[in-house]
Amino acid sequence: MPLLFEEIDSQPSPLGEISLRRRRIPALGDRDIYEVKLGEEFLMSSMFVEAEEALSTLGLAQVQGDNLSVVVGGLGLGYTAVAALQDTRITELLVIDALDTVISWHKTEKVPLGKILNADKRNRYVHGSFFDLATDPHAGFDPAGPGRKFDAILLDIDHSPTEYLNPANADFYTTDNLALMAEQLKPGGVFAMWSQNLPEASFEHLLGTVFPSVQSHVVSFYNPFMSEESTNSVYVCVKSS
Repeated sequence: MPLLFEEIDSQPSPLGEISLRRRRIPALGDRDIYEVKLGEEFLMSSMFVEAEEALSTLGLAQVQGDNLSVVVGGLGLGYTAVAALQDTRITELLVIDALDTVISWHKTEKVPLGKILNADKRNRYVHGSFFDLATDPHAGFDPAGPGRKFDAILLDIDHSPTEYLNPANADFYTTDNLALMAEQLKPGGVFAMWSQNLPEASFEHLLGTVFPSVQSHVVSFYNPFMSEESTNSVYVCVKSS
């Protein structure tokens, strides 16, 4: 009989102890649920992935052309990256994560989607701070190609534009730093970002100081713990052509 709970790994990180857990909840069916915690805070669960996948589908739907090079900021359990790779126009995907432990979970296939990402030659893991790389356009996201430009940047790290995984991330959410990130997009390129909250008018206004096109999408999904619909949001911005 499978264990109802197992801690697969736990490692120190610059932000605190990060752990990967697997559990089964009999009332929800015969499937494993994977969770990531940072200290006592839940970061992600494989039970709720609709919005992480929508980050890719909604963002990439606005990208024109073929032979796309795309950046994903934040690896998590891999759902955004795997959803992106379902777009056959993508020829290269760089997945940026500041925590080497999270990248290791995928490389060693301790998480289910690691096998898919490892088998796809378009995928490449980059260990580094998304926010540092985003605001240094001369170096950029690709350590093998400084200053490169990309067709899309998909961001899923902070809980929302005003609730941060690390307080230092707050500096990114300014016109100046968003504009530095936008320099790494090709003309007509797309920046999309996940948030656990409904769209915030103040953040839409901030995005509008950098991007001429800003759209917000509400993503609904069923929450079995609450027996009702829950919502996240995805912001999608398009750079001038």
